Amino acid sequence: MLSPLPNKVSDVFDPRKWRSVDGFPDADVTYHRGVERTFAEDGTVLTERDLPVVRIAFNRPEVLNAFRPETVDQLYRAIDHAHLTMEIGTVILTGNGPSPRDPTQWAFSSGGDQAVRGADGYRYGGSSDKAENKRTRDSVNPAVPGRMHILEVQRLMRTSSMIFIAVIPGWCVGGGHSLNVVADLSIASREHARFQQLDANVGSFDAGYGTALLAKQTGDKRAREIFFLGQEYNAEQAERWGVVNAAVTHMEIENKALEWARIMATRSPQALRMMKFSFNMAQDGLAGQQVFAGEATRMAYSTAEGREARDAFLEKRHPDFRDFPHYA
Repeated sequence: MLSPLPNKVSDVFDPRKWRSVDGFPDADVTYHRGVERTFAEDGTVLTERDLPVVRIAFNRPEVLNAFRPETVDQLYRAIDHAHLTMEIGTVILTGNGPSPRDPTQWAFSSGGDQAVRGADGYRYGGSSDKAENKRTRDSVNPAVPGRMHILEVQRLMRTSSMIFIAVIPGWCVGGGHSLNVVADLSIASREHARFQQLDANVGSFDAGYGTALLAKQTGDKRAREIFFLGQEYNAEQAERWGVVNAAVTHMEIENKALEWARIMATRSPQALRMMKFSFNMAQDGLAGQQVFAGEATRMAYSTAEGREARDAFLEKRHPDFRDFPHYA
């Protein structure tokens, strides 16, 4: 059965190229599967084929796609769902827009929503009532602790075999800036993308991937400048400094990401996984080595040598490895 065209969720979103994913209603995050469709002259969908790419987007444009705990839960669940689908090679991570308050304002994500930041992290059930938020901000409730689990999303992005393309349509700030840094590839809107690391302004500090990976991408001195001074920089500077791979025309940012996803869909999935994990291993220490080694073990299981070792154990005999070479 052909799926209906989804509702437009962003001005750069082309509903002809996506379908909604069942069980994931649009809320703080939208989640779509890439499709290839053919159309009749009257616009009726004739054929539809799923592609190995998903689009996961922050969906709070009224607050420049700032994330609260509910947002992070939905983001993690969508990424994990794509990961477990086993058909997905690429995740396009972006932000919907523009802002309903100002159509000139776009955002990837402006980071953690400070309106729901409490004394022990970010709080569930944030209210639009500023007075109500203020009453709960400085309290600590052991039964419902504040959350900092955007770091779990960062780790999932690093350990997942999928390639993450951050598509930056506008403001990329604070925790959003760090998500871009963690992504494997990045594309920014030449007209609207703006980058800023404001952790020091709000008494926060991403002293993990946010700083360490940025220093690898831009060089140590530049990364310190970005964090210490907290100054805004644009898409061309981001491209020049190595924070993004490409700065393109605003209305083409998602098309460019889909083009890259299509290219990677023609490449060996195993090779892409091992390359991603090998890049990460050099920076992630034993945790990175574990991920790389786990994938290498999976490869070993699938070989004739691996099957002989398993079968010999189950058959209670000595394995026969004579036909397997010791490669030079």
